[in-house]
Amino acid sequence: MKNDKKIIIFDVIFIMLSLYMALLLKFDFKIPNEYEVFFASSIIPLVIFTIFFNKIFKLYDNIWKYASIDELFSIVYSVSLTNIVFVIYSYFVSYTVLKGQYYRFPMAVHIIFWVLSVLSLGGLRFLLRVLGNKDKSKEKCENKINTLLVGAGDAGALIIKEVRKHPDLSYNIVGIIDDNEDKTGKRINGIKVLGGRDSILNICKEEDVKEIILAMPSVELHDKKEILNICKETKCKLKTVPGVYEFIDNNFSMGQLRDVNIEDLLGREPIKLDSKNIDKYIKNRVVLVTGGGGSIGSELCRQIVKFNPSLLIILDIYENNAYDLEMELNRNHPEQNKKVIIASIRDVVRLKEIFTQYKPEVVFHAAAHKHVPLMEANPNEAIKNNIIGTYNLAKCCDEFNVKKFVQISTDKAVNPTNVMGATKRFCELIIQAFDKVSKTEFVAVRFGNVLGSNGSVIPLFKDQIASGGPITLTHPDITRFFMTIPEAAQLVIQAGGMAKGGEIFVLDMGKPVKIADLARDLISLSGLQPDVDIKIECIGLRPGEKLYEELLMDEIALTSTGHKKIFVEKPMEIDIKFIEQSIEEFKKVQNREKEDVVSLLSQKVPTYKRKDI
Repeated sequence: MKNDKKIIIFDVIFIMLSLYMALLLKFDFKIPNEYEVFFASSIIPLVIFTIFFNKIFKLYDNIWKYASIDELFSIVYSVSLTNIVFVIYSYFVSYTVLKGQYYRFPMAVHIIFWVLSVLSLGGLRFLLRVLGNKDKSKEKCENKINTLLVGAGDAGALIIKEVRKHPDLSYNIVGIIDDNEDKTGKRINGIKVLGGRDSILNICKEEDVKEIILAMPSVELHDKKEILNICKETKCKLKTVPGVYEFIDNNFSMGQLRDVNIEDLLGREPIKLDSKNIDKYIKNRVVLVTGGGGSIGSELCRQIVKFNPSLLIILDIYENNAYDLEMELNRNHPEQNKKVIIASIRDVVRLKEIFTQYKPEVVFHAAAHKHVPLMEANPNEAIKNNIIGTYNLAKCCDEFNVKKFVQISTDKAVNPTNVMGATKRFCELIIQAFDKVSKTEFVAVRFGNVLGSNGSVIPLFKDQIASGGPITLTHPDITRFFMTIPEAAQLVIQAGGMAKGGEIFVLDMGKPVKIADLARDLISLSGLQPDVDIKIECIGLRPGEKLYEELLMDEIALTSTGHKKIFVEKPMEIDIKFIEQSIEEFKKVQNREKEDVVSLLSQKVPTYKRKDI
């Protein structure tokens, strides 16, 4: 409050001086007597006008050490309206004051006064900003982290601005990296552009950089990955900015910075969806997602709501995840009609109740037991949930005339060596058999590992790093295919739109990734050194685990589709009677010894290359 009073006093002094200086400049420093009189009579009204409009434009509410162009415009608006009112005032009072003679300030005086007022009032406030920044610059950087900024564009400028605004932040930006040679040697808000990406390693050593911030929200994926690979070698902590759309209207804060993650290093090109094709089978329809609270199921729900189903049914046996997803969708899509149902696909009676009540038109089947070692130890549960549960659901879709059934499958179903993969392969046979006899379009979508999904290798490695290691690998040469959760969900939905019935769609997983390299990258991204700070140990392949995964049953049978990342395997001739007979046999052995279950599974899935259990 004291500072506001001081600023008001300075405003009064400066506004009087500005008007008097305008008169001096107009009349070559010899002001006629009648204008001296008029000046004296105008002081009080002018001060009132100034303070009134300054308050209207909140010039006494701002913290001026954070002043920006918006505050400058407020000063211009206030001074302009003050001048307009003052001109009107001078026209009406000059006759009275000057005894019948019309002596008004010449228009030149008002123009000069306007310029001087903007300069003086604005100068005062921006002097406060300069002094504030000067105080901040005096702060010692001993407790701050030497930080290198990569990207001399709008995002980089915003980050520098935020760091300067908030002296409590721990960043000491030592320089900027940008590949544009025209920017080298130039400065952005006082921070120098030191060179291109080839300079990163040397600068980090010379400036003792501990953290690197990538301020390149719209950079090409190839360039981003290349720069990240260089940054990994520095052993610095890596952070990155959010997506380009979050920078619209300067909508950014340092809290939005996030650690560079493995998805950034393994990132793939953004998915381009054929919205029209998807709209045809999702918009204004009742859509059911089983396993809706899981990693893939929940992301399917997030993507599906973008296409405006009339009702989204989230079905899951585990209530915690389903509840969390419901709360998230309530926040982000309050307009979406949704229903969360806690139920098991093993319970065919409950499934029929749900289908009778809600009449789903599209079903995405993501409910499954998926952990390879656990299913090796518990094959009975894999049979009950994956095989019998899928059959129950497919049977309901057929009986209730569901339009489309999309089965989530896995690369482990290809020439399976484990129980989980074999059960998923039998699920593919189920949907192909049903498609031959049903009006429902049954399809499967097959893909590999999903980055960050529950139980996947990434969360495991992160936990091991957080606890100080070691990271445990099953084999030094083991490889896996990876894609992100949103990418997998989007391609599943897209494949559903392409389906005619009976196909197994195969998603383009790119090149296989060596898990040992993945582990080293995760350690480096944590600012640590592989084999120094965090050890990597090989513990041997787990029961049923492959060294390499396959995505196809028969590459010759693979054909392209209208989407460059989706391929299709031609349907096999599977007899529904074989499926129904097999289900009865599975039901009979589901509570028997492990060996009986696995033996039957080997008979029903010829490609199952069983290992000792």
